[in-house]
Amino acid sequence: MVIFIAPTKAERGDMGVDGNGAGLNGTGASGHALNSSRLAGIGFGIGAGALWGLVFLAPEVIGGFSPIEQATGRYLAYGAMAAMLIAPRWRRVAALLTPRILWALAWLALAGNLFYYILLASAVQMGGIAMTSLVVGFLPVAVTIIGSREAGAVPLRRLAPSLLLCVAGALCIGWQAVVMPGSTPVETRLAGFLCAVGALVSWTAFAIGNNHWLRRMGDIPAQDWNLLIGLATGLQALAFLPVLFWLGVGQHDAAAWGRFATVCIAVAFLASIVGNLLWNRMTRLLPLTMVGQMILFETGFALLYGFLWERRLPTGLESVAFLLVVGSVISCIAAHRRPTSAEATVAA
Repeated sequence: MVIFIAPTKAERGDMGVDGNGAGLNGTGASGHALNSSRLAGIGFGIGAGALWGLVFLAPEVIGGFSPIEQATGRYLAYGAMAAMLIAPRWRRVAALLTPRILWALAWLALAGNLFYYILLASAVQMGGIAMTSLVVGFLPVAVTIIGSREAGAVPLRRLAPSLLLCVAGALCIGWQAVVMPGSTPVETRLAGFLCAVGALVSWTAFAIGNNHWLRRMGDIPAQDWNLLIGLATGLQALAFLPVLFWLGVGQHDAAAWGRFATVCIAVAFLASIVGNLLWNRMTRLLPLTMVGQMILFETGFALLYGFLWERRLPTGLESVAFLLVVGSVISCIAAHRRPTSAEATVAA
């Protein structure tokens, strides 16, 4: 899933330079270098979106397992991988961890990983991939709306077009989920829609909290911070094991358990490790206004995987909802391109 990463003090030195040493603000040796860095950044963004889109497909592939089983399996794998990757630097990183930071890691891991994925998997199983990915696709707008309360932020009135498109898209998705005829009961689809909204709320809280702590943690590189969250999530997944045994696991044969393990490991590695690395690399090559647009690739790939899995074309409402999601995010980005009155005064 998407991770908003603010550069730490240790990383800001190379933020304005691409892999060839060309400046990203047009100060490189030539326009060709600038175009190459932009193209590379877009490529990384597409790759991250393609891998993160798999997160929406996984609950369908192993649909015989409950959402809590899927979340526990995925994050046990991710926690183990994070532990191996951070092990060489553990002594230095551990010396920086205070009780307050450990508490922050704990709630970020719950909100951004375990709780989010349980809600997302429930939404996919009850409402489908398309509905879930479209609802979660409003994440950039949700984060921006909450961030508009900060000092110096874009006024909320300037975000009105984006908000209207967001509401229209949500109405299309909700109508599709609740009113339109389908193969599952209306109550089930409504529950799936509410779980998708819950996943959006959970990940919005994570995105804002994670950005806050990344700004404060100047001594810990962003990638190490992500690995620490992965390690915390793995430990929490271990704590979920007694709950699973108490609830009881379903009756599955060896082939089903093998598929479950394969999907959990694959999603942990491809989405949580490789996807995050691609996203981190992209953020160093593209301006922030373009970074927001790259998030749409996750929604697009999730929809593509869902339609291929279900062997169908999008419905009219799904097509309209996707266009409204795109329009909402792009208009939100456009609102940030125009300077605020305070910025205009300073520039003058």
